[in-house]
Amino acid sequence: MRGPKKSDKPSKPSKPAKSVKPRASTGKPSTKPSFRGSKKTKVPGDPLPKMDAVDQRLNKYLSNAGICSRREADVLIQSGAISVNGVIVTELGFKIKPGDKVQYDGDTVHTDKKRYILVNKPKEFVVSADDTWGRKSLYDLLRKKVKETIYPVGQLDRDATGLMFYTNDGDLFKKLVHPAKMAVSLFHVTLNKPFNLEKLEDLNKGKWDLGNRAKVLKAEMVNDSRNFEIGLEIKTDNGNAVRKIFEKHGYEVTKLDRVIFAGLSKKDLPRGFFRDVTEQELSFMRMY
Repeated sequence: MRGPKKSDKPSKPSKPAKSVKPRASTGKPSTKPSFRGSKKTKVPGDPLPKMDAVDQRLNKYLSNAGICSRREADVLIQSGAISVNGVIVTELGFKIKPGDKVQYDGDTVHTDKKRYILVNKPKEFVVSADDTWGRKSLYDLLRKKVKETIYPVGQLDRDATGLMFYTNDGDLFKKLVHPAKMAVSLFHVTLNKPFNLEKLEDLNKGKWDLGNRAKVLKAEMVNDSRNFEIGLEIKTDNGNAVRKIFEKHGYEVTKLDRVIFAGLSKKDLPRGFFRDVTEQELSFMRMY
């Protein structure tokens, strides 16, 4: 029996619609960030997942320093040629923090030049580099002009606005977040109801502090705000701690804006913009 002639070629059958098989829930969020079209999965004001933007894989660090490729770096690490803070590291996937001293065969590894960036954070941006929940990140703004690997000093939650400081200077980083020398911030706090002025003295005397996590230095009512707004000078590296201070006493923070950080002001820095910190400003921060 002869097969069909070329002219009698049977038409190609249409493909059936592809069925999508639902994946079993693991109870964990997807680790692959999706920056476009992602839906909000967190309630505004909730604390963010613990950020790992201050951590960097050791093999990536070595690759960025031009020592070798990441794959070759893994071989060096397993061979015991790399040490971190004087301790030989052989664990693949090991992460380093700002200020860690990395050495290859006894020589210190240096990567990027020092950068000091001040950002006026808009609302709905997170401060970490890779957000598990797929939300907009300040790094999306920074990476256009900042090629160095920099780290956020402290945290502001997604709904907060105002100043964020980024650097790759490990010594300054540690100083600004150290409990004993923590940088002072000035927050403009807006509450969901008028603040009871009788409680202002307790707030100023540190009775509402959260231990080393947040120490209030000065609190004043904002003029003409009908007692809804407070200027709060505080030692903390986490804006969410400000929310916790007021939540513990029956108030909800509806707006949180950091106006000053470590002596740096957001004057002449519009929302969503960033700039390099000047040498004069750096000198002041190092003396802080």
